[in-house]
Amino acid sequence: MPRRPKVPCRHPGCPELVEPGSLYCAKHLPLHPEVTRPAGKRGYTRQWQKISRQYLQAHPLCVECMRQGRYTRATVVDHITPHRGDPGLFWDEANWQPMCKACHDRKTLTKDIHPVYRY
Repeated sequence: MPRRPKVPCRHPGCPELVEPGSLYCAKHLPLHPEVTRPAGKRGYTRQWQKISRQYLQAHPLCVECMRQGRYTRATVVDHITPHRGDPGLFWDEANWQPMCKACHDRKTLTKDIHPVYRY
């Protein structure tokens, strides 16, 4: 049976080819901890779950839907600026906004997908 062809590493500018299903080559995988670490290790602990539920009770409507004139129940607490492991940015309530899952997924796939790399 033929094998699937290798795919390019998703790190910007990297020409390496990786096995299908892998996102990054061995050289760039350490730069992308969100791929290898489970959610609990990235800060989304029971404490986060409790605080995010309280935040959603205080802010029940999706901010993106409200900008478009719709009233949709918020189900996700979004980090306006992606924290990328920075605990100060993660826990800063000024960096949170309530969103419905559809708006959150759209934002994550369009705005948050292009991280800024610091070497």
